[in-house]
Amino acid sequence: MASQGSVDIYAAQCKDCLKWRVISTQEEFEEIRQKIIGEPFDCSRKADCSCDDPADIEYDSSRTWVIDKPNIPKTPQGFKRILVLRKDYSKLDSYYITPTGKKLRTRNEIAAYLKDHPELTGVSASDFDFSSPKIMQDTIPEYIEQKDSANKKAKIAKDEV
Repeated sequence: MASQGSVDIYAAQCKDCLKWRVISTQEEFEEIRQKIIGEPFDCSRKADCSCDDPADIEYDSSRTWVIDKPNIPKTPQGFKRILVLRKDYSKLDSYYITPTGKKLRTRNEIAAYLKDHPELTGVSASDFDFSSPKIMQDTIPEYIEQKDSANKKAKIAKDEV
């Protein structure tokens, strides 16, 4: 993540060497993610790259990492999937921006938009996935006060002592 709330780098992990490779565009990343179970990513899918090359990016706490669920459908052409990190780093919210620039937050809003725009043929509400990527807890900055249940239990235990 770059500034809080925006994705600044897309990466995929090689199934063979486990090194992280930067993916040039969100569209390319979504193509990989859509088929990742059936077609696991490997270094050779990136031009002029092999497992012998150093990793493009290291998994560390210099940035907050999130891992998308596998096989989420690629965003339909003309739409854009946006992920927004909550201030407390508890989760990311997914939205879709339509070809007309409208932000849609739910599958019902998607269905209504598609009904109002019959010219968008070949696109259905099932082509959109609002799943939230998993935030990797070990990469969240220490100064962020989180509201997850593990911290609540730790705070309760600390207060009782």
